[in-house]
Amino acid sequence: MFGRNKFKKLKREDVVDAIIELSKQQEDLETGVLAKSDEVEKLLERGRKEKNRDIKLLCAKKVTSLRDEIKRDSKRAAFLLYNIKMLEKLKAAIDDNQFVNNTTKLPLNRLLSDQKALAQFLESAISSRADAENTLVEADRMFESYEQAAADSGSPIYSANESDDELLAMFEMQEQLDSESNVDSDIASADAGAARRADISE
Repeated sequence: MFGRNKFKKLKREDVVDAIIELSKQQEDLETGVLAKSDEVEKLLERGRKEKNRDIKLLCAKKVTSLRDEIKRDSKRAAFLLYNIKMLEKLKAAIDDNQFVNNTTKLPLNRLLSDQKALAQFLESAISSRADAENTLVEADRMFESYEQAAADSGSPIYSANESDDELLAMFEMQEQLDSESNVDSDIASADAGAARRADISE
């Protein structure tokens, strides 16, 4: 029903060559427009300064003619720019098509086309992951319960017996005596210093 698609035979190089050619034409027109615009400005300046009416008229006619050319060339340049834009889109489409074709030809990417097998694989993978996560969670809970049981253990290794309690009490008493002794020593030193300062002042 439909004829062969002509775009399938289109070569990227041909599109690129067309873009280059149209870009050159557009740049030539743009350069010409700018040059003519400069000439118009010069003619306008000359017409304003010119005393001779005939020369003024000549400048006016040239300006009118150049403005017509500028308008025409600007439209042509705009048409070429739009044409180039369309060809750039065509080139991008060719590149995208080539990219997709090259990518889908990869062995692993071909596997993705088997949707049924992919669905089964994903379901199995998710199930396996869930089972593995549950196993880890249960193991973690078991570690916590055993660690808690060990922490709560009344093992004699870690608990203090009667002898240990006596020694602890002795240590604490010695610490208190040392602390009181240091306080008394500081007071005595302060009193001695005050007495020396009093003797010196007398």
